[in-house]
Amino acid sequence: MTRINVLLLMALLASCLALVRSAYESRRVFTELDRAQREQRQLDADHTRLDAERQAQATPRLVEKVAREKLRMSTATPAITAYVEDVPANTATAPR
Repeated sequence: MTRINVLLLMALLASCLALVRSAYESRRVFTELDRAQREQRQLDADHTRLDAERQAQATPRLVEKVAREKLRMSTATPAITAYVEDVPANTATAPR
């Protein structure tokens, strides 16, 4: 009878240790999941903010300002426009 009691006591202890380990692993995984979800929310907020900044940088007024200041471009006027005429080739001088 004492052998069965010892065997049952060892099985009970093993079961208790397995239960404690399972609870610990469950808490650890839940903590990692919570941390990952927090990081995902932060990255989503950063993405939204950066997208809004990108859209603000692409306004026509700002693009024109950058073109004038950094690239030193100016508005095309008839005085600085060069016109090219398309002259048709002379059919008599063209080789056949």
